Amino acid sequence: MKRYLTVLAAVWFLVGCGGMGVDRSDDLIVIDAGHGGHDGGAVCAGKCEKDAVLQIVKELKDAFEDEGYRVYLTRGSDRFLTLGERTRIADKLNAKVFISIHANAIADKSKFEKIEGIETYFLQKTRDARSQRIAAKENAAVLQGADALSKNVIIDSVLNGPKIIESNKLAIDVQRNIMQNVKKEYPDTRNGGAKPAPFYVLVGASRPSILVETGYITNTKERQRLFDRRYQQSLAQGIVKGVDRYLDNRKKELGF
Repeated sequence: MKRYLTVLAAVWFLVGCGGMGVDRSDDLIVIDAGHGGHDGGAVCAGKCEKDAVLQIVKELKDAFEDEGYRVYLTRGSDRFLTLGERTRIADKLNAKVFISIHANAIADKSKFEKIEGIETYFLQKTRDARSQRIAAKENAAVLQGADALSKNVIIDSVLNGPKIIESNKLAIDVQRNIMQNVKKEYPDTRNGGAKPAPFYVLVGASRPSILVETGYITNTKERQRLFDRRYQQSLAQGIVKGVDRYLDNRKKELGF
């Protein structure tokens, strides 16, 4: 009897702390694989960003489903979606969070082997020139034809809402847990941090939204890792742990 009570107490503790037994079936996650179709994203040494992120997204879907989440992919194949199509899905399905997966790149070939790391972004204007350049690269395909005024109107319309605060919290939790998980097997991975940037793919969904730059396709070491399943799974598990953490904290804040 004493042993039974000890086991029961351990199970209760784990459930209360967001561990074993947490019911995630009401939590829908929408995952967006960046680029696709005619838009290959960043390309280096014959490798395309659109292919790497689709592989990562499929591993991420499996990892979320293993935890009991419901998952919807904006694209599960090599096709292009407009900005509106990507974010409209998250709202239509009432997703808990929207996660867009990308691979980073730089233009200066002399710095290909120097610049590396994983970064997580949330929607916000920034004066940081590097973050602006990264956002501009990712925005190029989805904002074709939009003038400067239209772009500013789009982003200004959402900057002051509660979504931004929650997205910031989500980005911090996801980045922290990605690094903790990935560094177990890849201790040399550089932590690029959680940062604000004007990524327009994050504008349309009226819920916590982040964009994860999973590594630099222009860096030889990281390019190889981006296409390696073990690395993809390590990234995926870290992202799931970060979302777990964010949602558990959110429920505590709301009192349930």
